[in-house]
Formats: sequence, C-alpha cells, structure tokens
Amino acid sequence: MRVYYDRDADLNLIKTKKVVILGYGSQGFAHANNLKDSGVKEVAVGLRPGSSSVAKAESAGLKVLDMNESAKWADVVMMLTPDELQRDIWNENLVSNMRQGAALAFAHGLNIHYNLIEPREDLDVFMVAPKGPGHTVRSEYERGAGVPCLLAIAQNASGNASEIGLSYASAIGGGRSGIIETTFREEVETDLFGEQVVLCGGLTSLITEAWETLVDAGYAPEMAYFETLHEVKLIVDLIYEGGIANMRYSISNTAEYGDYSRGPRVIDSETRKRMKEILGEIQSGKFVTEWMSENSSGQPSFKAMRRRAAEHPIEEVGEKLRAMMPWIGENRLVDKSKN
Repeated sequence: MRVYYDRDADLNLIKTKKVVILGYGSQGFAHANNLKDSGVKEVAVGLRPGSSSVAKAESAGLKVLDMNESAKWADVVMMLTPDELQRDIWNENLVSNMRQGAALAFAHGLNIHYNLIEPREDLDVFMVAPKGPGHTVRSEYERGAGVPCLLAIAQNASGNASEIGLSYASAIGGGRSGIIETTFREEVETDLFGEQVVLCGGLTSLITEAWETLVDAGYAPEMAYFETLHEVKLIVDLIYEGGIANMRYSISNTAEYGDYSRGPRVIDSETRKRMKEILGEIQSGKFVTEWMSENSSGQPSFKAMRRRAAEHPIEEVGEKLRAMMPWIGENRLVDKSKN
C-alpha cells in the first residue's frame, strides 16, 4: 500500500485549475470550502436551478453555476451528487459540455466501476475519497489536520491524472494525514460491504433487535436505549482510538469475558455465510442493479423502509433521552442550515 503526504503533492497543480464541485451536500460543502481555503482561486459549485443549496453556497462566498455552464467552465469536475443521480447528470449535462482534456473526478467509484458512466476517452478520470463524512473533512481541515483520502485512477488521458488527483487530495486536507493509493474496484466493493454488513446495516439492525429483545422482556425502553444504543459511542470511541484490543483493555473483566464467550453466539458462522452472500451481490453488480431499478421506479421500497425506520419507537425514546443530555448537541457534526 502506497501512502502519500503533502510533501509528495504539488499543490500548485490544482491551484491553476478551474474546479467545479457538483452538489453541495456534506462532501460538496467540505471540498469546495477546503479548496478555497487552500488557495484554489477558481472554485465553483454546480447546482440545478432552484436548488435549496444555492443560498448556502453563495453565503460561503462561492460562485454558483448551473450544471451545463459549470461543465463548460471547469478544468476539473468533481461529482459529489448522490450515486443514483450521477448517470443522468453525466448524460444530460457533462458528456457533451466538458472541455476536451478536462478531468472528471469522484469521491466514490460506484458509477465508474459498474459502468453506469462511460467517460469520454479524452478525459482524465480519478477518485479522491475522504474516509470520513464531509462534516469531519471540513472540521478537521479547519483545525489544521485532515481526514485520510483514497486516490484511484480509472483513466489517464493526460498522463498526469495521478498528479492532479494527488494535488486535489492535498488541497482538501488529505495530505496532512495520508493519501492512500487504491483502485476504483477495491474502494467501491469494500465501501459497500462495510456499509451494509457493519457500519450501517449490521450495526443498526443489531441495535434495534437488541433494544426490542429487552423491551419485549419487560425492561424499560429508556434502560434498553442506554444499554443497546447510547453506550455504543463509548465502545466505538475506544476501538477508534486504539483498535479492538484497546477497547478490551478499557472495559471490565466481566464485559470482556462476555465479549469473548457470547459475541460469537450472536455473530456466528451463519452470519459469516450471509456476509459472503452480500459480498457476492456487490461483486456481481446485483446490489447496484437492484438499487438503480429502485430509483428508476421512484424509490417506493426505499421510501417505505425509511418511513418505517423513522417511526420505530426507539427514535421516540432516543429523542426524549437526548433532550436530557444537551451536551450531545453542543458540537454538532451535522448542521443542516449550512450543508
């Protein structure tokens, strides 16, 4: 694994480019403002007319262009819109408008890896993927640090795509902590797998099932919330700081024994088998085909699942308990008024 730092990057490369950020959500907010603060003088945000993000970007002192205009203007186009929108944006706004020899960049390689977007041969295509949410990319940059980034090259038409990508990653703060060389395939497949089986799908299902088990057994919902959801942060922070061994060093002997002796009864060989099935669906493209089909029909299943999850009693209990702990919201990562 090759890792690069600021000393390996020529920041002046990106400073000489006109860079447009398509989208101004969590990542778009971070990339655009970090680039601007790193001295990239010509940074713009590409948005659809009437987007609610126009006012947010303009209030940050950023130029806002519509999608077609931004594609014609830019030397580097960074695609930071949701995955399910990117193919249409490419076909409708970018493919016939981007400059000859420009660069098309991504922070997640799904549309390139699964051939939903087939870039023109004259374009550089690279990925700079921060390993953290946009709010953290911005807050770490502001405190003089940075979030590690992945760098991958899918198409090197200019012969300079890697250097441009490295410069871009450095400008958003990645070079302060490390820019790791990878491939589009490796980034996409590991990212989807991690989200589905651990970080999002696995964790939320584990929490919800555990909470329901306690409540169904007659325990107070509030006690169940503290023990199955609230304290997850305490454990994850210890793991984040120094790995699983660091967490086990810090907890009680009783908790550590329960970890070794009961954990494998919950997450067992059958769970591992289902994980392999999910990985196979990612590798084959089955998951992405399913997700794109869901979007083409207006997201009915997705919206229904989102609604049911938001209405789960654990959310009501959590809202009540968090109101008793105002310190949780004092340093919010997410501020919907800005990004």
